[in-house]
Amino acid sequence: MPLNETLARADADLAAGRVPMARQRLRGLVSSFPADLEPRRRLGEVYRLYGEPAEAGRWMYLEQDRDPAETLAFERRYATAEQRMRALAWSGPESLARSAFAQEQLAAVRAACSDDALGAPADWDTLPSDEGTETKVSALPGYVGGTVFVLVILVFLAIWVNGLVALFD
Repeated sequence: MPLNETLARADADLAAGRVPMARQRLRGLVSSFPADLEPRRRLGEVYRLYGEPAEAGRWMYLEQDRDPAETLAFERRYATAEQRMRALAWSGPESLARSAFAQEQLAAVRAACSDDALGAPADWDTLPSDEGTETKVSALPGYVGGTVFVLVILVFLAIWVNGLVALFD
């Protein structure tokens, strides 16, 4: 569906009070048109309606007239440059942004990510997945829980067998 038609449908959804539907449409537009700032701005406005300043700040981050409190909430939620780079969901070079401010913001986030997280130049399209950076969960709690479960079953069976033996004696 074309960008303008989907934006019009999102506007109609908002006018009819279907805010979740408008949000869904706008999220799809940001995914389909990552370099277009208009769906991002509108998505930020929808999150403002929800009262979610971090998400509003996320989608308004490339706008010069953004709310400083929302920007701060976004930067706190996505504390590292790498997290911000992922959260912005940009694709392609910064030069695709239609405003100088957006280009500067994108370049600053990419440069910070290159310096802090990767130690090498970062690229919007080849940022490594964050699957390898997740905290490893220990298998010990699962092992202990399984062992306790087996012991409880064995104790139950021992009591049951003891009861059967006592019944026939």
